[in-house]
This record gives sequence, C-alpha cells and structure tokens, in this order.
Amino acid sequence: MTSIKQVQVTFDCADPERVARFWCEVLGYVVPPPPPGFDSWAAFDQSLPPERQGSAFACMDPEGVGPRLFFQRVPEGKVVKNRVHLDVRVGTGLVGDERVAALEAECERLVALGATRVHLLRADGFNESCLVMQDVEGNEFCLD
Repeated sequence: MTSIKQVQVTFDCADPERVARFWCEVLGYVVPPPPPGFDSWAAFDQSLPPERQGSAFACMDPEGVGPRLFFQRVPEGKVVKNRVHLDVRVGTGLVGDERVAALEAECERLVALGATRVHLLRADGFNESCLVMQDVEGNEFCLD
C-alpha cells in the first residue's frame, strides 16, 4: 500500500486567479513559480489556446506544510452549500469572549479583502464558537 504524500484542495469557480489571490491573502500563501520557459503566469497563459486562457490558477504554502490550493474555471455558478469547506484556524486554544474577539478581528480583515460575513455560531457546550463566511465567489468557509 502506498502512502499519500501531498493533498491538493480544488475549487470550482468562475475566476480562478481572483479566487486564488484572495486565498493567498487569507492564508499567507504564495503563487507558485511559472512553468519552466515562462517569465510569468501571464506569459504561460498567453501560450494556451484561447478557450483555456484564465481557466486555472493555484497557490501554495510558502513553507510547504499546508496543501496546495487549485482553482479551476467551471461554466456553472455555485447553487447550493459546499460539501467541503476550509476552516481557517484563528481561534485555536481560545475560549469565550477572547475567542470571539479573535474571530471578529480576522473577519474584519477578510471582509476588507472581499469576503462576506454570514453568521457567528456561538459556543454550545460541545463546540467552541466559529464564524461562517463566504469567499469572493460565495464559497463557504469558517473562521474556527
């Protein structure tokens, strides 16, 4: 049996570069270097057939620890709740008002980047508080 060495999370979206650059800012990720032989991703993109231009983009953890995120253009828009979402862990180890304050502070930063605040889920005795949000294309994620 082989072991999995890496995981990539793939997002379907309308504007791959826009969504990728949003997540770079959220997570402190970077855009990987362009393929060999190209000075930039724009130059690589121009080498593709017109129907493939702008169809994909990626970002990665500069430390190589977190998963690579891949964004691919699809023709249909988002219709229902995501089946998979990212939890952005900003309140780890915090509880009560201190945790909510950390979630709210990060929410404010992400709203300035184009995210949308959906609602705060308060601690219920089993789960700690988390804040449900949407990225620049309406994909749900949680500040946890």
